[in-house]
Amino acid sequence: MSTSASTPNPGSTALPARAWALLLVLCGTIFLEGIDVAMLAVAVPSIRSDLDLSTGTAAWVMSAYVLGYAGFTLLGGRAADLLGRRRMFLGWLVVFMLFSGLGGFAQDGWMLITARFVTGVAAAFMTPAALSIITTSYEEGPQRNQALLVFAGTAAGGFSLGLVIGGLLTQFGWRWVFFAPVLLAAAVLVAALRLVPKEPRPERAAGGFDLAGALTASGSMLLLAFAIVRLEHGLAGWPLTALVAAAGLALAGVFVAVERRTATPLVRLGLLRKASTVRADLGALLFVGSFFGFQFVATLYLQELRGWSSLETAFALTVMGVDAILAPTLTPRLVARFGNGRVILGGFVLAVVAYALFLPVGPDWSYAAMFPTLLLSGLAFSLAYGPLTIAATDGIAEEEQGLASGLLTTAVQFGSAVGISLVTAVYGIVGGGLDGFRAALVVPVAMVALGTVIAATGARGRTRPVTGAVTGAVTGAPEGAEALAETPKAAV
Repeated sequence: MSTSASTPNPGSTALPARAWALLLVLCGTIFLEGIDVAMLAVAVPSIRSDLDLSTGTAAWVMSAYVLGYAGFTLLGGRAADLLGRRRMFLGWLVVFMLFSGLGGFAQDGWMLITARFVTGVAAAFMTPAALSIITTSYEEGPQRNQALLVFAGTAAGGFSLGLVIGGLLTQFGWRWVFFAPVLLAAAVLVAALRLVPKEPRPERAAGGFDLAGALTASGSMLLLAFAIVRLEHGLAGWPLTALVAAAGLALAGVFVAVERRTATPLVRLGLLRKASTVRADLGALLFVGSFFGFQFVATLYLQELRGWSSLETAFALTVMGVDAILAPTLTPRLVARFGNGRVILGGFVLAVVAYALFLPVGPDWSYAAMFPTLLLSGLAFSLAYGPLTIAATDGIAEEEQGLASGLLTTAVQFGSAVGISLVTAVYGIVGGGLDGFRAALVVPVAMVALGTVIAATGARGRTRPVTGAVTGAVTGAPEGAEALAETPKAAV
């Protein structure tokens, strides 16, 4: 059974159905991950009240997922290369589905935290596998760029839509926030069994699996993620935070030493010296961190200072989801004309403007006063995130696409954790209130300002634009259809 897309009729403007079907299944995974996180963020107050959780336990309901996700993403990405992308994708999708459902049956805080941690670990293996299936199934260039931009738009759309859906489901009971992803995951699994291309079993490396590298990498990522989460405590407990961070960095040093000496390293260190990949990953960390940091501050401002309900807040922030529409439509045209580097830089500049406009926020701002920032931040996300994904995986050998995807996803997860933790810490140090919100808003501005400097180094000089197929793929022109006619290239 071949998984190749059927070739369209001559002159047809329609894209190959099977190519889009595969892409939509893989996009379903990142949509599932985004909607899961967003719905839980809205539901935490209800969960805390119903289960009578302490403030610390309630915080760990969110942090446990981040810890599992950030701690194992690097290993998850490499496992896709070494153990099989389809196998990792399907297997961990099942784990994600089962433990999301388990969270819905939780009666105690520890059970909910455990379920969220394992769900995060599952996402750490599942998401890089899905991304690497895209980068190995679609030819590098216009068709892959289009697929990645659609993937990025879906990720943003999942989170934005999740805020609204989470608010609605919480009205019926917070347990539906866990059960709804189970239904969606089951639908994705059924479609994936049919559409995700089978692949030959990867050849086992002569030197065996790099167990020492896997253990030190995961240990280092877990410790560093834990230290970042602890930043939310501000100056309180800083000795433990510093100790954990130091231990994480030390273990990272051990990991590098192990990789230099092993014959079959988990991570080829040469990849970390590729300037474009490092720049894209660091840019993604700063951009996503600023985006989620701002969204967190805006949510607190609307709910705690203004007294808006979770549903009112969710609807107010929905405009930020404009990126779900623009990422697969406007962004490909801009990339085709100006190239990745300049589009990424434009996204960062727009984000600086957006967050800076919110700095003088007042105690009784109208929604009209907030609207420009919310709209511009969504537009900035649509310009930067997809092209950053393209840049992070561009020019990487097929056998290392899982690793490249894992590095990018690790950067994204650490970025979101850093952004939220830093704004929380600053807010607490200042003492809360309106002054606390204004001080916390400096964090996302500073992060995107630094990201702008980094992005500018990638946009210097002449950036080769991508022509033809990207624009055609969006508009439905015949040349776009022909470019995707044999997508995906993997077949059984």
